[in-house]
Amino acid sequence: MQKAASLPLPPADAQAASDTLAARIGESIDAAGGWTGFDRYMALALYAPGLGYYSGGSAKFGRDARDGSDFITAPELSPFFARTLARQFAPLVAQDLPRMMEFGAGTGRLAADLLLGLEQEGQLPKEYAIVELSGELRARQQETLAQRAPHLAARVRWLDALPDSFEGIIVGNEVLDAMPVQLYARSGGRWHERGVARTESTEAGAAAAFRFEDRVIAAADVPAMLRDIPGDHDIVTETHAEAEGFTRAVGAMLSRGAAFFIDYGFPAAEYYHPQRTGGTLMCHYRHHAHPDPFLYPGLQDITAHVNFSGIAAAAVETGLTVSGFAAQARFLMNAGITELLMALDPSDARAFLPQANAVQKLLSEAEMGELFKVIALTRGLDDGTDQSEPLAGFARGDRCHTL
Repeated sequence: MQKAASLPLPPADAQAASDTLAARIGESIDAAGGWTGFDRYMALALYAPGLGYYSGGSAKFGRDARDGSDFITAPELSPFFARTLARQFAPLVAQDLPRMMEFGAGTGRLAADLLLGLEQEGQLPKEYAIVELSGELRARQQETLAQRAPHLAARVRWLDALPDSFEGIIVGNEVLDAMPVQLYARSGGRWHERGVARTESTEAGAAAAFRFEDRVIAAADVPAMLRDIPGDHDIVTETHAEAEGFTRAVGAMLSRGAAFFIDYGFPAAEYYHPQRTGGTLMCHYRHHAHPDPFLYPGLQDITAHVNFSGIAAAAVETGLTVSGFAAQARFLMNAGITELLMALDPSDARAFLPQANAVQKLLSEAEMGELFKVIALTRGLDDGTDQSEPLAGFARGDRCHTL
């Protein structure tokens, strides 16, 4: 694991908040008998009220460590990301789907740019709902909308929970990867659940520290997708009950419309390939990627790639149709991102080159183009989308057959 000394040090107030959260996590572990599943640790580190990474006040999203952020997302990278999504969503709004809902809205940049793009397409939704529990993020989203799309901000409202029923378009960019995962390790031919225990410190007043601890599980309790991994060599991997449960909740809520989720991940055959022995768990702190989830609890992102086969199966269980699955590059090109870029004047280097470079990152196989995928889940669309007609973003290069 990467040593804390090789990463930027947090300021004193942030370190104090992290120490407070670590103490609470330690108390939770003690209450559970000295061991807790990694999903419980991850949930507290990311979402503990007022102290977790996403529920606290850290900057999170930005271009580099100088602004106090930890990573950049596609909407922050280029307005052409949202503008291209607007081209895909506009025909759906026209199908009498005038409401939208976003999960994982971050700074609000995607919401603002999507609304501006849909306005240009002549298909503004009547309402744009954001499901957001963090008061700090709500404030940032409201500020972004006021700055970038002040004349459209009145269309946006915030929700604390899912409504019982929703008819419209749902979008979630990098939301599934932030949901807690269970860790499993196969060692000596036997499967273990990898959980978290305290590391006893000999320093007076030291913050709680943690370590992995594996516990053998009965063969009957091994998740099915893990039992199918051939061989008996050592492997560490993840399962995604939280993200799959979230997908079922979305499916139960969506009475008619389409849900689009964009994230990094693989179909199950790639995710649980026997040569993927180290899992996908990763942390992000000040634009440094590293594998130590116990460093600075509450100050760093903890994430895992998405098993899109599990997401698809959970959707189908609730009656949704998987209407498209493609690499981000193929989806964006199908939906017209290059046409939008070419509308800029290439001779104006100061305007054109930064946008061209940003779009290249969205499309490049070496950057976000191949690792990130887009999945579309639909119900009750009347243009044949739920049957065989692809949505525009999946017209070429659809990989539903791999799920």
